[in-house]
Amino acid sequence: MAATALPSAATGSFAPVLAGVRDYYTSKVARHGPTALGVDWPCSVTQELRFTQLLELCDFSAPFTLNDLGCGYGALLAYLASHHRGKKVDYLGMDVSELMIRHARRRWRRRAGTALVVTDRCPRSADYSVASGIFNVKLNQPLGAWESLVARTLQDLRRHSRRGFAVNFLSPAGEGVPHIPELYRAPIGRWLRYCESELGCSVRVLDDYGLQEYTLLSRPTSRVRQLR
Repeated sequence: MAATALPSAATGSFAPVLAGVRDYYTSKVARHGPTALGVDWPCSVTQELRFTQLLELCDFSAPFTLNDLGCGYGALLAYLASHHRGKKVDYLGMDVSELMIRHARRRWRRRAGTALVVTDRCPRSADYSVASGIFNVKLNQPLGAWESLVARTLQDLRRHSRRGFAVNFLSPAGEGVPHIPELYRAPIGRWLRYCESELGCSVRVLDDYGLQEYTLLSRPTSRVRQLR
């Protein structure tokens, strides 16, 4: 199948788009604190269910490094502590919201092998990278601008993930799934093909875990061409 054509991720500035995302999530955590509602998830149960899918990517039999893009207040660290106790994971959390990172640092400042930074790009390479829900809320951004940001982010994750990266997307609207213009929904094939054809990955799709979304587990299979 041919790769889906996308607007160039190298043109223009993403600053206005990212500012909207930053302000949206900062307002959420300011209102609800470091909770599932504070990162716009309805409850901690579904939040953890998403983490389970994303971490299917990782081999916990040996220590590894992990990038968490859009880490929020560090909920994934709590999941690792409760579900993978004793496993050595060198963790870097990144978020565009300074308030999110402040909450995360306050809670996890004593955890060894943990760094938390305010950024929208990966500043280091790791064995694995994950991003939970960061593509869902596009607000009032034009579709082309949002998909350019998605493409750039996937490129960045691919570039900085030695063994693979995992992301999730909302399923397309349909029966029982209302259309909400501020949310971004995409058919599975759109970004699956992009990860395969443009990023040189094999992709496993998880879409049977009871939520109106799917997870892509992408592993590099070839030397990727120079990304912009």
